Amino acid sequence: KSYSCCTLQLLAIRVVFLRHKRSFRWSLFSTKKKQTPITPGFSFPSGLKKMKHLITIIGPTAIGKTALSIQLAQHYNCEIISCDSRQFFKEMTIGTAVPSNEELKAAKHHFIQNKSIFENYTVGDYEKEALSKINELFQTNDYVVLIGGSGLYVDAVLKGFDAFPDIDPNVRATIQSQYETDGISYLQKQLKALDPIYYEKINNENPQTLLNPQRMMRFVEVCVGTEKPYSSFLNRQKNNRNFNPILIGLEAERAIIYDRINLRVDIMLQQGLVEEAQNLYPHKSLNALQTVGYRELFSHFDGEWDLAFAIEEIKKNTRRFSKRQLTWFKRNEHTQWFDFKTATATITDYIDSQIQQSITL
Repeated sequence: KSYSCCTLQLLAIRVVFLRHKRSFRWSLFSTKKKQTPITPGFSFPSGLKKMKHLITIIGPTAIGKTALSIQLAQHYNCEIISCDSRQFFKEMTIGTAVPSNEELKAAKHHFIQNKSIFENYTVGDYEKEALSKINELFQTNDYVVLIGGSGLYVDAVLKGFDAFPDIDPNVRATIQSQYETDGISYLQKQLKALDPIYYEKINNENPQTLLNPQRMMRFVEVCVGTEKPYSSFLNRQKNNRNFNPILIGLEAERAIIYDRINLRVDIMLQQGLVEEAQNLYPHKSLNALQTVGYRELFSHFDGEWDLAFAIEEIKKNTRRFSKRQLTWFKRNEHTQWFDFKTATATITDYIDSQIQQSITL
């Protein structure tokens, strides 16, 4: 019964989808002629060293980061590094808003659907692979565009991680076994007891992490293996990078962001999100699938919710996620924020000014 009701709802959405399709990000490149690559709006003085620049685009989901990143990649004649922790997985397409084939052709992308949900892929793995690719690209270009909505992964590239002591494999095995017996609540209770400061930090800034078993096991194993709080190892050393990060943030009024999120979810449903989630349902326990847009539909398949309620939960949880994204990104005082409707030329003018300031002897 819930399916038939929502079928009528989705037919109505199709009208909205067709009306808005032209204005959404993938249409920006359908009629646009390929730009002639240009250089920054100034010349480097003779004898001065040209730094490498990582143009980093951040902001909440559905704000238009993909469109801007492609425009900047075309402007600076460079390639794009994706920093979205769910777009890595080739089995997840619709629910992660992977760039369309047209967008992927408009500019070369890296780290898009290059992994499987069955692989154990960590943020540490990504840091190593992303830095390696960035350094490779810098061999032939002074610019690379980094685009991301996953704050932790952006920080991994820009700042790196703190050093931790090696942990006894037996400690890791014991915690893994306990988790398999008692579930995620065991890890949450352990972290809260062993490092209450870090537990509260996560709970306030990124509560979704408390549901991530891989990361929670890591926090607990460090506490147990070292007999020290996990937080005591943070911010001990600075990781140097051989590039100049230029951070661009996109923002909008909250009501606008929420409207864009709601419309994006409607479009995902029109594109077949329910069917995609149904195909992934047998693997719902995998860490990669503990993701907004899939978890809610899994609850529907479990019989807990009807489809209409699951859809509203997707929208609500995505809105909450966007709020957490902004909270995370706003911590970085070096980010220059622009309204999402700002002309690309205005943004490139700012980038050029930052490039010019970074020229060193």
